[in-house]
Amino acid sequence: MRKLIVPATFTALVLSMQGVCAQTQEQRSTLADQREVAVTIYNDNLALVKDQRRIQLKTGATALAFRDVSARMRPETALLRSVSAPGALSVLEQNFDFDLLTPQKLLEKYVGQTVNVVRTNPATGNETTESATVLSANNGVVLQIGQRIETGIPGRLVFGSVPANLRDRPTLVMSLENTAAAVQDVELSYLTAGLAWKADYVVELNAADDRLDMSGWVTLTNTSGTSYRNARLQLVAGDVNQVAPELAQRGRAVLMAAPAMAKASSDVAQESLFEYHLYTLGRPTTIAENQTKQVALLSASGVPARKELLLRGNDYYYQSSVGELGQKLKVAVYVEFENKESARLGMPLPKGVIRVYKKDASGNAQFIGEDRIDHTPKGEKVRLKLGDAFDVTADKKQTDFKKLGGTGKYNAVFESAYEMVLKNAKKEAVVVTVQEPMPGDWQILSASHPHTKGASNTAVWSVPVPAEGRIVLTYRALVRY
Repeated sequence: MRKLIVPATFTALVLSMQGVCAQTQEQRSTLADQREVAVTIYNDNLALVKDQRRIQLKTGATALAFRDVSARMRPETALLRSVSAPGALSVLEQNFDFDLLTPQKLLEKYVGQTVNVVRTNPATGNETTESATVLSANNGVVLQIGQRIETGIPGRLVFGSVPANLRDRPTLVMSLENTAAAVQDVELSYLTAGLAWKADYVVELNAADDRLDMSGWVTLTNTSGTSYRNARLQLVAGDVNQVAPELAQRGRAVLMAAPAMAKASSDVAQESLFEYHLYTLGRPTTIAENQTKQVALLSASGVPARKELLLRGNDYYYQSSVGELGQKLKVAVYVEFENKESARLGMPLPKGVIRVYKKDASGNAQFIGEDRIDHTPKGEKVRLKLGDAFDVTADKKQTDFKKLGGTGKYNAVFESAYEMVLKNAKKEAVVVTVQEPMPGDWQILSASHPHTKGASNTAVWSVPVPAEGRIVLTYRALVRY
């Protein structure tokens, strides 16, 4: 059988012409038609896109291929409307083509169909072509060429055309009925995954640990499969419920900012929306495909702050004899501040991570800890755990225990005594807050330092510890179950 020699340039030209012919039955809209795009991003992988384009549509029944939509669109949420000619468009059917053109995808679509196998003679450079049927494209390729079966690709494969449902860009194809002949401005809106945000904050403590400077950033991540050029960006902070099988997470929103004020500055406008907060960036921004972008959120300086050294106990040792409770126990370090205007803030803070820095003796800012905050309304307190103190430790033991009455676990009366040695190796005095969770009906019978009732189940001591010194806290407790 004589083999047909076909130049590679000719086969490429045939493929190109066939691909064009396959698209002549539909009108295509690309990003070149786009007039504006608005993106509202929620947290947890959810966004609302409004894509407005200017298109000349044929009257009557027509097919519109709306290219460069999000590859992670939720097609059931797509809505096309004519902005310039309301009511002119009726969508009869729509198909979301997100199976994008790749060599492997093209091969998979041709299973059971015929392709041409082109081989090049290494000695002469001549090409020969054979017809082959694609039997399988799973983990490799299986071809039937004449009466033989071959695995792998024995040459270069040439396909007759690109299947209609295999496109180079994510495309929403809509069957329309159009009654307006003029050029129209149309808007496609839809919900999509692949656009997400997170808030990050940077705080610098002053030397005395009683004031801080704070700046906020919103980090946007776009893995939706398309770009949003010069987009009007809005973000929603709050817990938005979704009933979508693909998105079991709840969409929460985004950015944070404040009305313009002298105390805290931002170029993001904030307003209430239902039970959430909506933030609008004051300028268009481009969110490119596969890009992470940071947008400045807020800046505040001189915010009053308070540092606390906290030693928190447990409630299990009030009903048994335990003896030693620990040597060199860690004392946690917290920093807190008020999110209110009188404290130079006073704006809704979306959830995110706050990283704290402090300058060393040479004036270099050093990282001293971080913590995560939830959505924080105006007027609430922000409390950050930054780590454990190095120079402040505690030794703790139970010095006495007796059961005063009761026959069971839940009608017993216990009396126990404790000794806590708080040690401070720093060159300045500190105050350590001791919190003891107390079970049952409790009473402090005696103590070396005065205490307060922080909650129904918590006794609290504020104990001053001298520089390079120690202090002993003792107390006796009565617990009834």
